[in-house]
Amino acid sequence: MTKKALIIGGGIAGPVTAMALQRAGLDVEVFEAYDRGSEGVGAFLTIAVNGLEALRVLDLREQVAALGMDSPRMVIVNGRGRRLATLTQPSRTVKRSDLYRTLRDEAVRRGVRVTYGRRLTDASITGDGVRAVFADGSEAEGDLLVGADGLRSRTRALIDPGAPRARHVGLLNTGGFATGVTVPGEPGTSYFVFGRRCFFGYLIHPDGQVWWFANPPSPREPTREELAAITPAQWRVRLEELFRDDTGPMLDIVRATGDIPPAWNTYDFPSVPRWFNERMVIVGDAAHATSPSAGQGASMAIEDAVTLGRCLRDVPVPREAFAAFERLRRERVERVVAQGRRNGSGKAPGVAGAFVRDLALPVIMRYAMKPGAMSWLYDHRISWDEPVPAPAH
Repeated sequence: MTKKALIIGGGIAGPVTAMALQRAGLDVEVFEAYDRGSEGVGAFLTIAVNGLEALRVLDLREQVAALGMDSPRMVIVNGRGRRLATLTQPSRTVKRSDLYRTLRDEAVRRGVRVTYGRRLTDASITGDGVRAVFADGSEAEGDLLVGADGLRSRTRALIDPGAPRARHVGLLNTGGFATGVTVPGEPGTSYFVFGRRCFFGYLIHPDGQVWWFANPPSPREPTREELAAITPAQWRVRLEELFRDDTGPMLDIVRATGDIPPAWNTYDFPSVPRWFNERMVIVGDAAHATSPSAGQGASMAIEDAVTLGRCLRDVPVPREAFAAFERLRRERVERVVAQGRRNGSGKAPGVAGAFVRDLALPVIMRYAMKPGAMSWLYDHRISWDEPVPAPAH
């Protein structure tokens, strides 16, 4: 009899996990908390080469490669315009909403059911499966449940009520798309500026539009309400203040942006002790949110999806399949989380810290460019055909 998987969350991890589990022979249904899709939500993100190769396993790379732009090169400068490092690594930068829509539409085309307006409130293990309860009073039953429900995962809390909260990394995130402005650089190169007061990044799309983000420092974690209360005009003034003494096109880009969205907090997890129980498991940000500074959040979620699919295909007992999944993933993702935290620590270091950073970063990047230095991160490949061994008893 075909196992049924309930997948909680319709962002990036949810549809990819659904397609991976479908390929593994499971019947799947995705439950999204919001009453619509994610069109127009978010700014943009980068999928590293390891994430692109994981998409290839599920025959999804070509669809994603049609979005956004190749971004294989990074140039890092400080607030005085001094170049600190250049790094080359294949990647693709895409608008988040385009990626959501493409993955969801392809999942639906492949026969995955997506149900909107279903916010998970509770789940319980039954005799031979799991029952999910949603905020509208509806229920669903399956053989297993996958929490792809992000940073504030309800599934994580149900698996482990004592699970740690996400850790605020001391930075906010905002950004947008500027038009009608000419800035230095070439399309597809990511330019990162360690400003005196704020970190800034931008890319030039081949059509001339400039995609950008900024990470204003915030030692205190503001509430959602506090962030929502800051108007776009106030953000514009604040960003202009943060970059007024820096060399670079930041002010021109901000001024050429029609709509600056509300900022959001950035987080990571030091470690989530429990990823699963007998019938439930978490993937993506629900299990191991990494700071955006790692540039690996989407890639780690995609790798999770493919790996979980392999485990459920080859290990018949859900709990044992989940244990195999954790065994294959935990060390890698926690190393990525640590890498992201190190990357983010230089974004708001103060005067003395910036001096040390500017001395150290060129040395660090020269090491990173040595053959094999970052192979653990970027050269990771998942073989769908390789069997997953059952755990030893």
